[in-house]
Amino acid sequence: MSVALLWVVSPNSQLSNCFGFVDSVREENRLFYSSRFLYQHQTRTAVFNSRPKQFNNSKKQKRNSYPLDTDLRHPCSSGIDLPEISCMVASTAGEVAMSSEEMVYNVVLKQAALVNKQPSGVTRDLDVNPDIALPGTLSLLSEAYDRCGEVCAEYAKTFYLGTLLMTPERRRAIWAIYVWCRRTDELVDGPNASHITPTALDRWESRLEDLFRGRPFDMLDAGLSDTVTKFPVDIQPFRDMIEGMRMDLRKSRYKNFDELYLYCYYVAGTVGLMSVPVMGIAPDSQATTESVYNAALALGIANQLTNILRDVGEDAQRGRVYLPQDELAQAGLSDDDIFAGEVTNKWRNFMKNQIKRARMFFDMAENGVTELSEASRWPVWASLLLYRQILDEIEANDYNNFTKRAYVSKAKKIAALPIAYAKSLLRPSRIYTSKA
Repeated sequence: MSVALLWVVSPNSQLSNCFGFVDSVREENRLFYSSRFLYQHQTRTAVFNSRPKQFNNSKKQKRNSYPLDTDLRHPCSSGIDLPEISCMVASTAGEVAMSSEEMVYNVVLKQAALVNKQPSGVTRDLDVNPDIALPGTLSLLSEAYDRCGEVCAEYAKTFYLGTLLMTPERRRAIWAIYVWCRRTDELVDGPNASHITPTALDRWESRLEDLFRGRPFDMLDAGLSDTVTKFPVDIQPFRDMIEGMRMDLRKSRYKNFDELYLYCYYVAGTVGLMSVPVMGIAPDSQATTESVYNAALALGIANQLTNILRDVGEDAQRGRVYLPQDELAQAGLSDDDIFAGEVTNKWRNFMKNQIKRARMFFDMAENGVTELSEASRWPVWASLLLYRQILDEIEANDYNNFTKRAYVSKAKKIAALPIAYAKSLLRPSRIYTSKA
């Protein structure tokens, strides 16, 4: 399925050719590029509003095929005693299982702690591989960042425009993160996705680890490798996004919302966690770092849920159903109804509840956007407002997301920009306290 980055972007099948990426992963060469992005009804307590219950500390069963047994901590976190987070939600018999929300909440706590304890001025030199044509000195890093900016400008025009209001250092860093996410998603969702294997994703993860150690493989990697020396960006959300790509290779159904939540975190919520350290929190914000991360997570999940609802028909053509199976059954629906593509009253009622959930996550995200540094708010507000309008378009199409693709017209996009800009100028307390 197409993927929602934190930023507004239109998928383009020529992207992988532009970077010459897939073949190099498949053949174990040095590489040259993508991304992917849940509220049960009133019975669910959202992770954003309360701390999870305490669970026993018994060791969770690890994934058989893809163990995450290496240290996920960024070098800047040395000295911080934080537990490694298992990606496994299911447990062996007799253990208390940790839900997806609780697992992700622990990740949020770790990211917030890294930001709070990051010492100032932490930098390290890039150790560039001499065998490849890469920026060999820091003076050439500007070329790497410029290339990332060109990619962002071409494939995420609205977001790129908003980044121009950021400080130069933050702007370049966001471009570098954007490009890495795009490249990652292209592995499993691009025109050469059929050639990608779990082994290729393992190689991509190894490359990520090298990148965080200051050993980039190409110019685009060099931009991100430099970024992680300047901001308290942790490797875990990046690794988790790759885990989301693995899920796409082996999984085409989600039995409940808990499973779907974890997928949405992996492929989209992670983008928010990557971005907050770069975008920064407003000096006059009264919000906790943890709450800002929760809101960023909510926006990624909201965007991905919106993508899922928009792309039901396209995903069905590929034999994929990104909708909770138990909720389909409760609505009197099944995969057969989705493959038939008929809009019935049952389908309309089901979609109304799905849209309600997505809007709830957008509502959660709004508080946190206002807590970001002023120069970083506009592109995020634009993303939020424009993606939210896709839900309106699904409703306008009478919930026919089988044969009609919901999209926001160019005129509506242009109209949303000044609204997003006006919202970005409001001081944090004026919105944060009014919604408390």
